[in-house]
Amino acid sequence: MTGAAAPRAASQGRLPSGGGSREIHMARRKIEPIPDGAVPVMEAINISKAFGATTALVDVSLRSYAGRVLALLGDNGAGKSTLIKILSGVFPPDRGELRFRGAPVRFLNPAEARQLGIATVFQDLAVCELLSVTRNVVLGREPLKGVGPFKWFDMKRADEMARSALLRLGVRWERGLDERGVNISGGERQSLAIARAMFFGSSLLVLDEPTSALAVRQAGKVLDHILEARDQGQAVILITHNFHHALSVADDLTVLAQGKVAADFRRDEIDIDELTDLVARIA
Repeated sequence: MTGAAAPRAASQGRLPSGGGSREIHMARRKIEPIPDGAVPVMEAINISKAFGATTALVDVSLRSYAGRVLALLGDNGAGKSTLIKILSGVFPPDRGELRFRGAPVRFLNPAEARQLGIATVFQDLAVCELLSVTRNVVLGREPLKGVGPFKWFDMKRADEMARSALLRLGVRWERGLDERGVNISGGERQSLAIARAMFFGSSLLVLDEPTSALAVRQAGKVLDHILEARDQGQAVILITHNFHHALSVADDLTVLAQGKVAADFRRDEIDIDELTDLVARIA
């Protein structure tokens, strides 16, 4: 992939808002080159995967760097979901290698990926609907109080953690933290999931169609959260079908077609018409 370093200023690449809607900024942003010797947070090298007679991925390679957003594009069946499940430890590749910060890794399960700071937010699994906002933020890392075997959930500390996580992401949560997941919007669910990932120290944030089926304003907020994660130095991989969203936040783009990398380029090397034409021709 053509190398480039992410713009670091918080104002660069932001989505300007106006009136009751949020405009998508489509101007070509200048992307600075990646410094020589920079090591990717995550690198996939010639990854292949098949399910029986069905080939999902063939020699797929990509690199994701700290402080950058990599948009992964492609039609249904292109292999995007299979690739992110491999990156997240859901299942191993048949061939090829994953490297995390330059060291080879092979995940036996998603927990091992999470231990390295790889946080994946799947479209339909962002939050648990039966749990409160606080419980969703601290899920799997619940604070306890007490001594020895006599320990119980520390609700006060959990609320403090939830508030800190949301504030770090710039989310002003005006409703109670006891609100259940079933009662919050799709955009709020994605915000919670991203806040949880950032608060607990993810170094790679993988987002699977986070703006799918969201209203314009909700989608705009999620895109702002992605830029916030990037500006805080995280590597972000964004899987999306929305070319406008991809071009508004991405520093690099990789297009998959029929399980292979069809193209990859920097954001400032392509515009929306060129991208649309490219994907239409290779799909």
